[in-house]
Amino acid sequence: MLQSIREHSRGWIAWAIVILISIPFALWGIHSYYGGGADPVVASVNGVEITRREFDRQYHGTRLMLREQLGAAYSPDLFPDSQLRAEVLESMIREALLLTTSKSLGLRASDQEIRLAIVTNPAFHLDGRFDRDTYERALATRGLIPVQYEEQLRQRLVGTQLERAVFASEFVTDREVTEALRLLGQEREVAFVRVPVADLLDDAQVDDAEIQAYYQANEFLFATPEMVKVEYLLLDEDTVAAVAPPQEEDLRQLYEAEIHRLSEPERRQIRHILVSVPDAAGDVEALETINAARDRILAGEDFGVVAQELSDDPGSRVEGGNLGEMAPGLLDPDFEAVAFSLDEGVLSDPVRTSFGYHLIQVDRITPAQTPSFEELRDELAESAARRHFESLFYDWGERLGTLTFEAGDTLAPAAQDLGLEIQTSDWIPRTGAEGVLGSPRVLAAAFSDEVLRRGLNSDLIEPQRGVLQAIVLRVIDHRDASVRPLPEVRAEIVEALRLERAERLARESASAMIAQLRAGDVGLDDVAGGWSVEAPRLVTRRDSALPDAVRTLAFDLPRPQPDRPTFGMASLAGGDVAVVAVYDVVEKALDDLPDPIRNREAETLTNLIAQSYFEEMLDDIAVRAKIERNLTLASGED
Repeated sequence: MLQSIREHSRGWIAWAIVILISIPFALWGIHSYYGGGADPVVASVNGVEITRREFDRQYHGTRLMLREQLGAAYSPDLFPDSQLRAEVLESMIREALLLTTSKSLGLRASDQEIRLAIVTNPAFHLDGRFDRDTYERALATRGLIPVQYEEQLRQRLVGTQLERAVFASEFVTDREVTEALRLLGQEREVAFVRVPVADLLDDAQVDDAEIQAYYQANEFLFATPEMVKVEYLLLDEDTVAAVAPPQEEDLRQLYEAEIHRLSEPERRQIRHILVSVPDAAGDVEALETINAARDRILAGEDFGVVAQELSDDPGSRVEGGNLGEMAPGLLDPDFEAVAFSLDEGVLSDPVRTSFGYHLIQVDRITPAQTPSFEELRDELAESAARRHFESLFYDWGERLGTLTFEAGDTLAPAAQDLGLEIQTSDWIPRTGAEGVLGSPRVLAAAFSDEVLRRGLNSDLIEPQRGVLQAIVLRVIDHRDASVRPLPEVRAEIVEALRLERAERLARESASAMIAQLRAGDVGLDDVAGGWSVEAPRLVTRRDSALPDAVRTLAFDLPRPQPDRPTFGMASLAGGDVAVVAVYDVVEKALDDLPDPIRNREAETLTNLIAQSYFEEMLDDIAVRAKIERNLTLASGED
């Protein structure tokens, strides 16, 4: 066909057709370049836009963080995609609210705060200290470069200033602390009797009329959604990367290419004295001061003592001018040029930077270290396998898409050509499934007319944006949405009605017991009948031996009068009911509590109250803010 077109596409008519076709393509390209290809917006907060790219980066970063934190315990099933996406979006909206509010109040974050937050973050440390390569690799896994991360960090720091201000403004009185400690330390003498639902099931009989009425009133409980079974071919790291493991020569070439990045740069333990220059007129005076300081140190005075006395750098002055162990690229260029040219223990001449005049001394030099090929072999093999996978993935994806399109309604030719296994799913409802088959894009394809009604293979689908994974599927079985017939669900209805009746009987029995207890001089043993009574004993608010509902009710009931217990009913797990009695309240002596305990409780109480006020403030800001959400984009659908 292409040869036929080529043979007939000659002459001025063909060229006219080409020109006419080219014009709309050119205009479309220009439009997409200047705006048509703009990044979609998933939400906006007071005019501040959260783009799809930013959201995807945050979402994937959150998943990566959860995977790193949980390790072997991590499972995607613990964090359903739709729920995690919604939580990430609300978190980003919250950050945007804080940021816009903080900026409107004139709050800012300085470069020094940004630098300090980075170098003190344990995630960027290697062997207990900041490491630039670790920093850059950590950012790369999140799809960030340092400039992007530092801007995000600046915005977060600005946003958290308002939160810190609210927390710093809150306080509690000694009376409030005493009352909180009194309530926390309180003990109560409690007994209870459990009324088990299982004991009443035999008394809960149901008839056909009740069954029919329940079925008609609750048809939605027995509805089965439209479902499909599919077979599919999946491209991912497991199916592609293992095709050709990296060879020794490949690893050595990668080592040579990456050695500059994998090497440990020279590090220096540096301390300095800074005399700031407030304006041009103060330059001479600052230089005289720094020279005088240098003379004192050369005459034998301790560098740290002089730094504590004279340095204008508040961060290092208290440490005797110590800046810690630094690598190249973290300091002012003029300062760094001198610091990394000094010999160990040598005092520099005055160094002028934008901050003022410095004296610099290097206390220790840790030479640059280059790891051997053998030390890095495992890391290189992993990196090579990853690169190999990425290089093959797009080629295989293109072949898979072409083969399944040409075959039309079977996956067999593509599976045979690429050496892939045809996998078969269980029944999948429109609401989703586990893993890759739960992707909104995969579900949309599986229930599309072309795939579901016409029986064709789907297009090549990327289930999750930004993840190297691709799938082609076809439907092999289909069930329409329906309501299960009454005979099929009759046993379930009988069980539900019997349980409902038994729970009602349990509550009625508990209510009758409480009425008897309140009416006369009888105890739990007298009204419990055949049910066992948990004997009275002192319990605390944290007593794990009691069911949660019993313990909560015991501390909610009014204080009993002498020889007059208070009673209540608690609903337990599984439908059981408990009748709870409180006989006495024992207060803990607070006069001899040590100060650390009172201080800890004061801090906890202050934080709880401040957190409550802050959440109320944030809710109020959100109510008055203009917030728009595009939930379809945030869900991962196009």
